[in-house]
Amino acid sequence: MYLGLDIGRQYVKMTAVEKTKEGYKILDAGYRSVPDVNTAFDPEKIDRSHLVMAVRELFKQQNLNPKKAKTLVTGIGGSSASIKQITTMEMPTDELESAMTFEARKHIPMDGTDAVIDYQILGSNKQEVDKIDVGLVACTKGTLTSHMDLLKECGLKAGIVDVNPIAMSNAFSFVKNIPEDGLIVMLDIGSVSSSLIVYGKNQQFFTRDLPVGSHHFVKELSKKKEIGYVDAQDTLFKSGLSVSTNQNNDSVDSKDTVGVAEKTVYDSLLEDMRRSLRFYAKQTGQSFFLKIFLSGGGASTPGLVDFVHQKLNIECAVFDPFENIEGKENLSISNSSQFTTALGLGIRGGMNSE
Repeated sequence: MYLGLDIGRQYVKMTAVEKTKEGYKILDAGYRSVPDVNTAFDPEKIDRSHLVMAVRELFKQQNLNPKKAKTLVTGIGGSSASIKQITTMEMPTDELESAMTFEARKHIPMDGTDAVIDYQILGSNKQEVDKIDVGLVACTKGTLTSHMDLLKECGLKAGIVDVNPIAMSNAFSFVKNIPEDGLIVMLDIGSVSSSLIVYGKNQQFFTRDLPVGSHHFVKELSKKKEIGYVDAQDTLFKSGLSVSTNQNNDSVDSKDTVGVAEKTVYDSLLEDMRRSLRFYAKQTGQSFFLKIFLSGGGASTPGLVDFVHQKLNIECAVFDPFENIEGKENLSISNSSQFTTALGLGIRGGMNSE
């Protein structure tokens, strides 16, 4: 059994998988709220003790002993790590490692500790002779140590530490076939931020952390409707974007008045997405975006899929990580898209044993 544990700011999620001849079988999946249920979520008030309690309660709730897992796989969030595809000259291994460490320091939020890196040579660059493409993953030693200390306080034995955007892409590659041409876009909507991923077969892998999440959806609605956080959260889950974006209201134009659309947090998220996709197209020359898949806790917000499609003119759908996996019929869960990262982490455990 391989255990994937996704420790978020508002929810902790887990999946338990086992390898089969055909791939993987899902044994269990569950989540636990970090703040008390029916309590307003305030990310500024969430500390390590809340996360430890939530992880312990999750395993107790699922009646699962994590020590029985062959491998525990956890992830570091995209905002605390850097994932880059870099083109560089071919060079000896020791020189390449030194070059990658230097490169990593440009991209990760330094905290006074050394950079911890991992990299993989992806192959020769298509455009430039004598150059190679390298996949680089990096975080600081302080970030990794803090993560390991958290696991220790939870009573867990640290196994593999992955990065969440890579776990998301692993989950997608397991469930869906990567098209021969074109690019897949994934948007994982967390509580306080969202991770954007762009990749395709033999195409550059790109990820960016966007500073908008489902917490901001709820806060905006709470303020606009002058209702409490929990009521706003319930209203959003039931009614979706229509209560925040006035989608059902026709704008009024006359000789004396001009209707001005009020900018919402959803507009801000979409503008960040648009800027990121333009940047990718400019950097790579590739702009054939086939489809956007939404994942994470905020993905199932009613109306969001249509809003993204309308604003970006790219087909959009909610991603179901359990779509083609054996054992899904035995799960008793709702909003399966929030388990995308946790499933990808569990699968990574099996990949490591190959």
